[in-house]
Amino acid sequence: MSNPLLCITGLPPFSEIKPEHVKPAVEQAIADCREVIEQVVAEAEPSWENLILPLDEVNDKLSRLWSPVSHMNAVVNSKELREAYESCLGMLSEYSTFVGQHSGLYQAYEKLAASEAFAAYSPAQQKSIDDALRDFKLSGIALESDKQQRYGEIVARLSELSSSFSNNVLDATVAWQKQVADEAELAGLPESALAAAKQAAELKELDGYLLTLEFPSYLAVMTYADKRELREEVYRAFCTRASENGPHQDQYDNTAIIEEELALRQELAALLGFESYAHKSLATKMAESPEQVLGFLEDLGKRSKPQAERELAELLAFAKQEHGVEELAAWDIAYYGEKLKQHTYSISDELLRPYFPEDRVLSGLFEVVKRLFKVEVKERQGVDSWHDDVRFFELFDENGALRGSFYLDLYAREHKRGGAWMDECIGRRVDAQGQVILPVAYLTCNFNKPVGDKPALFTHDEVVTLFHEFGHGIHHMLTQVDVAAVSGINGVAWDAVELPSQFLENWCWEEQALAFISGHYQSGEPLPHELLEKMLAAKNFQSAMMMVRQLEFAIFDFELHAQSALQGSVQEYLDKVRERVAVIIPPAFNRFQNSFSHIFAGGYSAGYYSYKWAEVLSADAFSLFEEEGIFNPDTGRSFMQNILEKGGSEKPMALFKAFRGREPEVDALLRHSGISA
Repeated sequence: MSNPLLCITGLPPFSEIKPEHVKPAVEQAIADCREVIEQVVAEAEPSWENLILPLDEVNDKLSRLWSPVSHMNAVVNSKELREAYESCLGMLSEYSTFVGQHSGLYQAYEKLAASEAFAAYSPAQQKSIDDALRDFKLSGIALESDKQQRYGEIVARLSELSSSFSNNVLDATVAWQKQVADEAELAGLPESALAAAKQAAELKELDGYLLTLEFPSYLAVMTYADKRELREEVYRAFCTRASENGPHQDQYDNTAIIEEELALRQELAALLGFESYAHKSLATKMAESPEQVLGFLEDLGKRSKPQAERELAELLAFAKQEHGVEELAAWDIAYYGEKLKQHTYSISDELLRPYFPEDRVLSGLFEVVKRLFKVEVKERQGVDSWHDDVRFFELFDENGALRGSFYLDLYAREHKRGGAWMDECIGRRVDAQGQVILPVAYLTCNFNKPVGDKPALFTHDEVVTLFHEFGHGIHHMLTQVDVAAVSGINGVAWDAVELPSQFLENWCWEEQALAFISGHYQSGEPLPHELLEKMLAAKNFQSAMMMVRQLEFAIFDFELHAQSALQGSVQEYLDKVRERVAVIIPPAFNRFQNSFSHIFAGGYSAGYYSYKWAEVLSADAFSLFEEEGIFNPDTGRSFMQNILEKGGSEKPMALFKAFRGREPEVDALLRHSGISA
């Protein structure tokens, strides 16, 4: 039986991939990689052609087979696939450590960096070699053998823990559901949420309605359900997922995993000579020191908190005056917040939803990208994928040349990880034959699917999410860098990687763009001017409250990782941060951290601040479009050439300055957020 994972040349053959293919394919690919490493280090005079290219070639084979496996594990998770995926984590971690600590390979890179040929290499080639030398040091190349061994053990264990954390969140989310027979229990829920709950019940052959902890279902209850007891029940289930307070605490509790991860990360940092894991994290980022990061976050907090307190006071006064509610619990905030928003602006997500049908939003998104970057997006039929909901698109430049392509998986479903993300299927590079391999991305969201004869209708928030992920996508797909290690999002400092994604969100708020992003699903009429005015007026509703909430997460993450040893429990750290930053203190049973996958399973550890850091870059970058016209072709071309096409081939500050003509300033972010500081 041939193994489809071992003969991938173009797009992955998703329908042919079975769990039993996974482990043998990974074993074979790693064996091939090890063989090539021994061949290249035997070369007397390392060069790009005899060192880098053969390594790129063989590593690409491993990456090309692991990418679809890892992706399917996230979007069509099953017991068998999960076991196959997890059976390879140790091997992959061990191989990564083997490479990072291979002294012969390190010496070959050092020799190449010191050679005469190095000066003639392109900036992208030079940066990829410099980055590799830095990464060798971060992999413990200079450690004694017993410490190198310990490094390998820690990295392998962290990989297992990250996967277990993610599994627990997914399983705890799937394990809770509530069947509701009487529609009166769901009073206040909009028609779209009721239809989705009814469809969820029908899919399980149940009567009535089914509420789940998938985000569209959870959010609808928290925002609209009139029955306070129902809101409390759903809130408790959601915010205690994967914790000792959750409904299935014995099975899915992440508490011990978090503690072990933090201890191992700190041990790893100490092994490498860093004061803390936060110090180690910054070795590959734009920010220069923990003090700089915390100073940046605390400064934003000081500027935002007074306004956040005023926003909360306004909400409390409204709830008391209009609804006779003396105190607001955590499960009341979104509900009365929505009532206040409707009262103040006569606008709601549900009022806007009919104007954002899937096809109109997608065609509008593609039109924005076409006007900005002269790139055309076309759907391609008949591409093999992992689920019937998935669509496939290609990007063509103004000369008709194919630049990249992407899979689009928009809807929430069981056994699919929550949230939204972009990931790499294939990266751009030039292969050993001189052929350009074009990039392919996965774009994943979790929106409500079409119900009955209605198309999928998005909230404006979901439109913003889609634009955000597509921003990551064009960063990956429009790169013109041919060196694998620094093409697209590869080699981009983590705290700059959110720049294109947050940048693209801005067009969701622009009247010129909304004219073609929106259109009523029945009449096709664009968003009426009156609704647009209300939406724009409400844009920064409770924005300071949202700002301090994001700062709470970022400071918690960074301070947790900036200690040489934990002083007290993780919960105590979070409580102390909330005392300083938050205006809403959640109830004592809340275990937000136990499902904080970004930092315990998603690569954002000691890096969650990146969202705010990059938001400064994106707001300042967009302010140039505000000055010169939001569809100014010259400004669009400059952003594409200086940011999107360059990928990780140069330092992000140099690229930003090339586009903006100066270093970034924080004022645009505060202005865009409506925070008058």
